[in-house]
Amino acid sequence: MPLPIPRPAASARRPAGPKRVRAKRASWARLGDEQLLAMRFCDLKLKLERTPLARHMRSLYRDLERRGIDFRPHAWIGEEWFSPDGVPGISIPFYLAHPRLERLERAMMKQVEGGNAQWLKRILRHEAGHALDTAYRLRRRKRWREAFGPASLPYPDRYRARPGSRRYVQHLGDWYAQSHPTEDFAETFAVWLAPNSSWRRGYADWPAFQKLEFVDELMTALRGRRPAVRNRTRIEPIDTLTRTLGEHYEEKLERYRQYRRGLVDVMLSKVFTPGRPRRATPRACTLIRSARRELVDAVVREQGVARYSAFQILRMIIERSDQLGLYPRGSRRDALRNARWVLSRLVRLYTDGASPQLRL
Repeated sequence: MPLPIPRPAASARRPAGPKRVRAKRASWARLGDEQLLAMRFCDLKLKLERTPLARHMRSLYRDLERRGIDFRPHAWIGEEWFSPDGVPGISIPFYLAHPRLERLERAMMKQVEGGNAQWLKRILRHEAGHALDTAYRLRRRKRWREAFGPASLPYPDRYRARPGSRRYVQHLGDWYAQSHPTEDFAETFAVWLAPNSSWRRGYADWPAFQKLEFVDELMTALRGRRPAVRNRTRIEPIDTLTRTLGEHYEEKLERYRQYRRGLVDVMLSKVFTPGRPRRATPRACTLIRSARRELVDAVVREQGVARYSAFQILRMIIERSDQLGLYPRGSRRDALRNARWVLSRLVRLYTDGASPQLRL
């Protein structure tokens, strides 16, 4: 007869609450995608302190403490990454709270924003910059506006980045600091906050160095000061949301489709013209349609994507070129080279599942 396994003393046993939560998680974690998409957010029963996200928040707090900053932004699990205006806190997307939800996000969106530890920490430092800006009302300061610009500028749907510019730090990618003054500050703060940051050496000959020095000076001045805004409001936490995961992804995918349709128009306007040239020339849609097979063959060879997918994207390019009344610039050879560039970029965008942060 096997010996009985001794039970731990009552004082050593884990609390019953977390056990129940784990059981509930295990129940939905075994569901297929269709069943999981039918679930409501509030029924996931996710608590940030019982997920790996709590460890990353403690790491962020240590980063702030090492820099002498007393402020600790609160965090909650929401639908997306954001730090709301007027609330010095951070919403962290639900899919980072559990591996099963991360797999669902990857299946639906083709990528997971913050899906590895380094990426997650970078985003947290960025969002902490927004929260700190709110907590201390930094954007109201004259020197802040002189360094980054007015925070009251309209937030753009897309922006035209200048990859060669050294007036901005490079942190999250896609030259995100160039999108808006508040993003410029958040990105600069994140570079400054990173442990063992070598910003003094790495940005020494960049104009962005002056912004980093200003942030360093500003954070020194904030030491020991209590934030002016201290509310702990949570905006749209998932434990209050009765919408389903399926409804969430339906809306998210539609936003991406609209973004991509707009991106197609921007890219086509770069290489074609809406005005008919003086000499007789076929419309861009006619020219692209006549070379559709060679264009698709070239992109399939380069990127190894499915031929069907490449054809569908090329069909969208042809339709938009027709609807916009576009004509080629230059020779037929130039026009086809430009069309191939557009097709290649869009295939990469669609197959990689790039987020709306990717701008031209």
